[in-house]
Amino acid sequence: MNEKQYFTLKEVQLNNNCPECYSNDGLELTFKQRFIENKFYKSITQETIHDMHCKTCNTDIFPVRWTNDIEQVVAYQERAVVPKPKSLKLKQLAWVVIIADALLFIVVLLFITGILKF
Repeated sequence: MNEKQYFTLKEVQLNNNCPECYSNDGLELTFKQRFIENKFYKSITQETIHDMHCKTCNTDIFPVRWTNDIEQVVAYQERAVVPKPKSLKLKQLAWVVIIADALLFIVVLLFITGILKF
């Protein structure tokens, strides 16, 4: 359940040569943004990642293998990508817990002040 989940922000086809197969039409750069979802809420974080894949040789291209040209293109694309704003959306279960806690707090407060008696 603590596995990191991402959604795709942007996919870019690059014209650079693949460091593995040297094809210049198969590189794809993908930007992803992290989101968190559990029983109580959904949240988009500011954390973004990117990965590169060559569709021609079906290989993931890690930053260690990037050429200077690829690094420059990736840096440019990083500046161009606009992440979605941070957000938090409470699910129905969270609202039920919040309302139940608020009602319990009010009842306890009324007992303490003496307004409500057994």
